[in-house]
Order: sequence, then structure tokens, then C-alpha cells
Amino acid sequence: MQGDYLLPDLTMPEQPELSMGRYARMRKKFLKEHHKVRYYNLLTSCALNEHLNDTERRANEMEQMLTEQMAASEGVTENLKATDMMSWVRKMNSIRSRVQEIVMAEVIFA
Repeated sequence: MQGDYLLPDLTMPEQPELSMGRYARMRKKFLKEHHKVRYYNLLTSCALNEHLNDTERRANEMEQMLTEQMAASEGVTENLKATDMMSWVRKMNSIRSRVQEIVMAEVIFA
């Protein structure tokens, strides 16, 4: 009872706090800023944590797969790492950067 009004006592069920990875945090921020209705629908149906965990898993799997494929296609091998470390680091950083952009476009901002 608030003054002359009866207000419902709405509370969400307790959900365990899960540690979120980088991609899950980015997805949550994206949903909160650009898709508020979907974010609040997931939140009120207690499906937000599951959605974020699934997004994190898919993003990590995609990142690993693409990194391996790009490294193989560009000839970035353990042999290169042993012979020319700086070249290997430069190429792997380039590959990781491109892969992260692809993952963000395909999984996070989709």
C-alpha cells in the first residue's frame, strides 16, 4: 500500500552471479544501448545469463577456429615462431585483430 494505491510487489527470482567474459560483456552493453526491449525481455524472463553465456561460448569457438584457419592459410607455423619470433608475433597480432573484428560483427553486433 502506497498512500491510496495498491502497488504489486514484483521481484525477480534470484539468479547466480556468473563471471562474464569479454564477449558477454560487450553483448550485454550492446543490447542495453541499442536493443533495450530485447534486453529487458531477456532480463525479465531470466534468460539473460543463459543468452550471454551462449554468446560467449559461440564467440570463443569462432575466434579459435578462425585464428587456426587464418594462421594455416598465411603460413604462420611453429617453425616460423622458432626462426623469426618478431615476424610470427606481428602476423599473429594481425590475425587476432582481424578475427576479433569478424567475431564482433557476426556474433556480438548481430
